[in-house]
Amino acid sequence: ALLELLYPSKCVLCGKLLDGNETNLCGNCRRALQPFTGKAAKPALTSSVTVAYAYEDPLRQSLLRYKFQGRSYYAGAYGAMLGMQILREHLEFDVITWVPVSRKRRRKRGYDQAELLAKATAQELGRRAEPLLEKFRDIPPQSGIQDAARRKANVLGVYRMRPGAAVQGKRVLLIDDILTTGATLGEAARVLMEAGAGEVQVAVLAAARK
Repeated sequence: ALLELLYPSKCVLCGKLLDGNETNLCGNCRRALQPFTGKAAKPALTSSVTVAYAYEDPLRQSLLRYKFQGRSYYAGAYGAMLGMQILREHLEFDVITWVPVSRKRRRKRGYDQAELLAKATAQELGRRAEPLLEKFRDIPPQSGIQDAARRKANVLGVYRMRPGAAVQGKRVLLIDDILTTGATLGEAARVLMEAGAGEVQVAVLAAARK
């Protein structure tokens, strides 16, 4: 009760103080936020793509705050939102993992936003997210590159399996926060498939419409 008094819960989209019966989103944002429709990019070597919402305001601004303004606590709300979409689509998988950031980016930001999202989503599903990949090269942010071919080249060879990670024959659910061209997720999927994964499915909170 004291924490709630000092740090009252706010909507992760608009920042409005939540009423006692509201969780994560205010009533207005919950009604306005519609499930993703249309087509999203399909990352290479993935069998399916699950998208919760379109990468548009106000969710876009919320995600930018999450990634670049230290709002790591948004992960719980996002995990609940993505978890519900995964349940609606009845996905079947053996292991949940995420697309990691580099050590340098993690030190600078203080956290890995995809890791927090994956763990919160897994908790919503009654599962556990496992670290399978590592990003061993720091590269320019994908968000600063518009050309699809350059984005693909930028992430080529930047991921590898973590020591001791095993995916032989497993159906992997690969989680990330945002899907645009699919270059990053496709490269992560390539590493997983070359390590013997039976299938890689993708689930993202938000995606740009094709």
